[in-house]
Amino acid sequence: MTEERQEQSNAEHQTSNAENVLPEEKQTEQAREDADSTCTVEVEEDLLDSETELGDEAEEVSACVEGDAEIDLYEEQEATIESVVEAVLFASDEPLSEARLAGIVDLSAKQMRQHIETLNEKYRAGGNAFRIEQIAGGYQMLTLSQYNHWLRKLHRARSDSKLSPAALETLAIIAYKQPVIRADIEAIRGVAAGEMIRGLMYKGLVKIVGRAEVLGRPMLYGTTRKFLEVFGLNSLKDLPKIEELKKPPS
Repeated sequence: MTEERQEQSNAEHQTSNAENVLPEEKQTEQAREDADSTCTVEVEEDLLDSETELGDEAEEVSACVEGDAEIDLYEEQEATIESVVEAVLFASDEPLSEARLAGIVDLSAKQMRQHIETLNEKYRAGGNAFRIEQIAGGYQMLTLSQYNHWLRKLHRARSDSKLSPAALETLAIIAYKQPVIRADIEAIRGVAAGEMIRGLMYKGLVKIVGRAEVLGRPMLYGTTRKFLEVFGLNSLKDLPKIEELKKPPS
């Protein structure tokens, strides 16, 4: 009886050990599953780290691109003093006095002259067909004289700018004798000059500048600023001397 109990106890002990010990194949499969689980966790952690690094790099690149775009936009919109001077003179259809031009650009007269000299140097170096010149007491952007031939063709159709020989003669007398009354103009020309004077006034080349202190106080005539512009003069002092207009002796 005792031997039967002993055999039963040994059988139960072996069964318990058998349940606790896995077969070799099962152990191998379990080990593989554990390894796969560990590998999956490591891969997920690596991916998270990579995404974080890529995210940081993407933010840096985006910030850099946005910064460059803002700089480029600023550079495109940035205007220099010289470009402002150039733009103002280019847009003006009449000479601008030094004081007025300096006031627009917020510079002193000396600084304005320096910037104009710099611009003209750039125009010369670039072979441009224009310069900033002093004319009629101010500054204006003008084409160079060597292009007059083609510019005359451009303006040839403008009949209102044409002057007859008689009108030119009357204008010359007024320019050199101003302020002058009509009687003196007619005495020089030998013919009535009323119609010619009115025509010159209509074209904006002549104006009334006052009245003479003589009997009847007749009107005095003189040239306008437009006269200086049309003939490319800075002031009346630039008019050719009478001696220069005389024909050389044959």
